[in-house]
Amino acid sequence: MSAAEWKKKCEEEWSLQSAPMPDGLDWKFVYEAKPFGRNLLKNPAPYGLSKDIPPPEPELPAVPDRGPPRFQPDGNFTGWTTNTEVLPYDTSGIPEGVVVCALPRYSWFTMEQVVDLKAEGLWDELLDEFQPEIAIQDWYEESQLHDSIYQLHVKLLGADKNTVISEHTVNPTEQRLAYSHEWKEVSHVFSGYGPGVRYVHFLHRLKNSFLNGFHNTRFTGSAVIVRPSKSSP
Repeated sequence: MSAAEWKKKCEEEWSLQSAPMPDGLDWKFVYEAKPFGRNLLKNPAPYGLSKDIPPPEPELPAVPDRGPPRFQPDGNFTGWTTNTEVLPYDTSGIPEGVVVCALPRYSWFTMEQVVDLKAEGLWDELLDEFQPEIAIQDWYEESQLHDSIYQLHVKLLGADKNTVISEHTVNPTEQRLAYSHEWKEVSHVFSGYGPGVRYVHFLHRLKNSFLNGFHNTRFTGSAVIVRPSKSSP
């Protein structure tokens, strides 16, 4: 198939009639990469869970864990860069003079990925002029561990991987007046973000605790998806 035929195939596949499509691009690579409408994150569900099925109920250990505190969750985190931050004990809600035998020890478990948009099949003219929508999605578990159990920070970066062109942050406060244990959706669409975007930096943090056993906040369905539609400024 000729270069012109591959280009035409891409144009028809994703309705790119109004997008810049330079002749010198490797359109066979673009078509085979299929950069639109698919999740560009690797390993979006490390716990093997689906947002379409409620998260499993936490299990109490048959015997309390009296060993050293554990802060690393189990899971296959291939494709993610991970980090654990152990937090100081929180004594803010304890009245003066009250003796507490045990307190939970909290920690943040951070996972991040950087998506190379050109390596995934997108091209300079499209990103700079057409600026397709970049949709972000994530689902986290109502673990009931704390008022703050989830944080998300997504940045659109320039070619140097440092210049922040646009960003979005989520830091919700949980309402724990009534028990609920479902998946909570977080989503955002970047549009009209300006020229120069080449990378997407996706970072989220989930809070875990240790008290007579390890208790974590899980996530699933993390996604970065480029849509073949022109964004609005």
